Amino acid sequence: MGAGGDGGFRRWRARRPFWGGVLLTLGGGEILLTEKASLKVVLHVGMQGVAGYLLPTVMLLCGVLTLLSPGQRLFYSLVGALSTLGTWLTSNLGGFLVGLLLGLVGSCLIFGWLPDQEPRGRLFRRDRSRADRRGTAGEGATAPATPAGAVRIPAPRGGPTPPPPPAP
Repeated sequence: MGAGGDGGFRRWRARRPFWGGVLLTLGGGEILLTEKASLKVVLHVGMQGVAGYLLPTVMLLCGVLTLLSPGQRLFYSLVGALSTLGTWLTSNLGGFLVGLLLGLVGSCLIFGWLPDQEPRGRLFRRDRSRADRRGTAGEGATAPATPAGAVRIPAPRGGPTPPPPPAP
């Protein structure tokens, strides 16, 4: 794989809640796998029948569909979170808590993802480059940087204040 293939995947991944979808899919897959565990390992049998397999399958589908159509991410994240919580009762305590945690974290990441947000690494580099330009712009070109949390009070308009009159 060359560098060109990596850039295409990165662009595709940046346009969707990638890690949330992956975690939700992994959580659903893990819970489905624990359904097949032997009875010596099973902690909680849960409701017999379709529900034990249906909810992890819904989780898995919500994770995959989030990756394929990120425009519906809010719906998929809510359905994924609710089905993840339902696996607590139906599927061995949500896949021995591993699948439950993966599903909930993935659903939260999907819900919180914003499509027009610039990746964090670029924001940090851009802020640092602005600070570097401020420091090398020359004397008096810009105001000095204000420390975090400090309030900068602007200078009064109309020029400097005249000196006080001499004391008699």
